[in-house]
This record gives sequence, C-alpha cells and structure tokens, in this order.
Amino acid sequence: MKKIDWYIIKKYLGTFFFTTILAIMVVVVVNASENVDDFIEYSVPFKSIVFEYYFNFVPNIILMVCPLFVFIAVIFFTSQMASRTELVAILGSGVSYYRVLLGPYLLSAVFLMGLQLYANHFLVPKANLGMLEYEDKYTKNKLNKRERNINMQLDEQSYLTLKSYEPKDSVGREFILEVVEDKKLIKKIKASQIKWLNEKQKWQLKNYTIREINGEDEKLMTGDTIISEFPLSPDDFGQKEMFKNALTTPDLDKLIERERVKGSSNLAALQVERYKRTALPFATIILTIIGFAIASRKTRGGMGLHLLMGLGISGLFVVMLQFATSFAIKSNFSPLLAVWLPNIFFSVISLILVRLSPK
Repeated sequence: MKKIDWYIIKKYLGTFFFTTILAIMVVVVVNASENVDDFIEYSVPFKSIVFEYYFNFVPNIILMVCPLFVFIAVIFFTSQMASRTELVAILGSGVSYYRVLLGPYLLSAVFLMGLQLYANHFLVPKANLGMLEYEDKYTKNKLNKRERNINMQLDEQSYLTLKSYEPKDSVGREFILEVVEDKKLIKKIKASQIKWLNEKQKWQLKNYTIREINGEDEKLMTGDTIISEFPLSPDDFGQKEMFKNALTTPDLDKLIERERVKGSSNLAALQVERYKRTALPFATIILTIIGFAIASRKTRGGMGLHLLMGLGISGLFVVMLQFATSFAIKSNFSPLLAVWLPNIFFSVISLILVRLSPK
C-alpha cells in the first residue's frame, strides 16, 4: 500500500460515509415529522422512540441506499480528482489505470461489501424484528392477529384447513387434515380444536374424528382428546411476507426448506429475499467499477454530467432488479437468476466502460 492508495481509500470511504450520514439525517427528520402524531397518540416514551424505533429503522434505510450512495460517492470524488488533473498526474507517474482501479477502489468496495453482507444476513433482520415488536407494542398493527380461513399444504400428500388460528395461545378451530395418495383420499382427520403443546412439541386435538380409507375398507375413530404429531408448527402460521425480512439467514433457510416440502406458493418470494441478501452487496463492486470508468474521464460537462449519468445508471439498476424479482415471484422464472440478472448485465456494462475508458 502506497500513500496514493490511502489517499484514494480515505476519499472513497470518507465521501461515502459523509453522504450516507447526511441522507440518514434527512430521512429521520422527514420520518419523525410524519410519525409525530402517532408517537403522541400512542404515548410512546422518548427512550422507546430512539432506542426501539430509530435504532431499528436506520440500519434498514442504510442498506437500502448503500449501493446508490457508493455509486454517487465514487462519481463525486473521482470527478473532483479528474477535474483537478490528479488522475492525470497519478497515471503520468507510471501507475497504471488498472492498478488504481484494482487497488484502492476495489479494496474500499470489498470492505463495504463485507459490511453489507454481515448486515443483510444478520444485523438488519434483527433490526426488522425490533421494528415489528415496536409496532406490536405501541401501534394497532399487532403481530398476534387472529388468522381466518387458512388453507395450506403440509407436504406432497397432506392438506390442512382451519377456520381460524389464534397465535397468542396457539389454538386453531375447526381443523381438517386430508391425506391424498394417487389422487385418492386415504385419511381424513377432523377436530373442533387443535392446540400446540410446547413442552411436547406436538398438537392436542379435541373432539376428533379420524377416518382411514383402504380401498373398500374404512376405519373410523372418535374421541375427546388425542395428542398427535404433524409436519406443522406455530411458526408455519403468520404473514410470511411480513416476517421474512425479520429472519436471520439461517432461520430463513429453515423456513424455505419447510415451504419447499409443502409446495408452498410463497416459496419464490422467500427465495428472492434469501438471494437478494447476497446479490445486492456485490452490486457495490460493480457500481464502483462503473463509477470509476465514467468519472475518471475529464469532460467539459464536469461533475454534473457524471452525476447525471450515474443517477441514470443506478435508476436503471433498481428498475431492472424490481422487474426481475417481481417476475420471479409471479411466474416460474428462477429466483436465483432473477436476483443476479442485474449484476450480470451491469458487470458486462462495467467491462465495456473500462475497456473504452481513456487510460
């Protein structure tokens, strides 16, 4: 590492953190002005607003704007260096164009990517969980909300129906479980109520009827109470679209595996969330290369032209990501490919820009 490397790294990270902090301050002020009525209505203590709401709100915002502000930071300070002919002096001293790009620029990008990977997989999900707990505690958006008219597939053969489920006490009502093999019903279980026994990790059925069908033979069993085991747990209930962002990656992987076994229609959305946690941080490296290739040119339009081009490219990146992920969720398109498609496309763009850039 040479002095020029440290000089560029300080410029890169300093500009990024400065612009990010300014953006967070603006977002917090705007958010506070929008939510002040709710804070007053629900009598939220100041300590809870700071430590339970904003301490959990800010990390998610940082991760949302991180790739954009990396791009803006690279274009901003690189354009300054180009306009001051600092890059010309560096390249004229014998340092190659690729040495500058692969040295301080990519080292800084890899450092930020590592922070984002850790935050995406562990820190931000915990912060999102904190936000949900805050909303459950102080607003009307309760987590323990009763669900009604539940229909789900437990595995390739089992189908469940519940009239209602109460998360607070883990009780379901009007339970029906049907087991189908070769398109024929082989077993049907009905109960007026099911309750999760946490100590036994099993379900208790009340006023149950069990009907088993084997060809023309049928077996019928009834009773008041029975304890049974199903491929089902209280975690399988709830709005998974809401809770998937509040699961750390190991927990999300377990949920995805359970949903895969069930053949759930929610599987694609969960997989998109899982793959985005890794794909988005890699965009930091790609956008750094694009930003350097654009801003290292000294143009008559100066920084304004570079920033305009940068905002256009970053906007295209976001639109392409949203389109691809929505397409994956609503169709049979591969979630993995959908999430990585913008990275693949802009990687090609970055290589073309670097090749065409004057050196």
